[in-house]
Amino acid sequence: MKPNLAALFLILLPTGVLAQDHHSYRLNPAASAVSAEVPFLLIGSKTAGFPDVTGAVRLNQADPTAIDLRVTLDAAALTAGDDTTLRRLRGEKFFDVATYPDITFTGTIMTPTGPDTAVVGGDLTARGITQPVNLSVTFGTPLAALPNGKPVALTAETTINRRDFGMTSYGLIVGNRVTILIETQMAPE
Repeated sequence: MKPNLAALFLILLPTGVLAQDHHSYRLNPAASAVSAEVPFLLIGSKTAGFPDVTGAVRLNQADPTAIDLRVTLDAAALTAGDDTTLRRLRGEKFFDVATYPDITFTGTIMTPTGPDTAVVGGDLTARGITQPVNLSVTFGTPLAALPNGKPVALTAETTINRRDFGMTSYGLIVGNRVTILIETQMAPE
């Protein structure tokens, strides 16, 4: 019987060698905040918060462009500054949380733009509509020095057009450009 070379290779590898090239993290919901801000009445803005967020990311140090990022926001748990805005945002004309309870982002490529910054490209799905989105990300630690076994803080920002996701109501009083801000801490897995 011929030995399985792959199994033999794995047995002979020193512990931790495979893990050195990859860093896996889980989003810490207690240390995370996601908000969306949209212009309102041409003189101010309205902000919604998404307090219930989960996610995980796998980074590959050998290939800095490789990323597997998955984030889910509970749209039904969103918050707003007043009851009328909250009711409208959760209703059929905006997030329609009864039909589409989740908002998801799947990141598939990361382009480093500096020692601690990158653009993460992927797909955002809201109301059952998926659109490509780029997140501008700033890491609390330089990408080349991500610490094994330690949390990593990051912020990310993007701007989308709400109409691209079927949210077309109140066009005369609510702007189309929505700025999304993410502040989070990722805990190692």
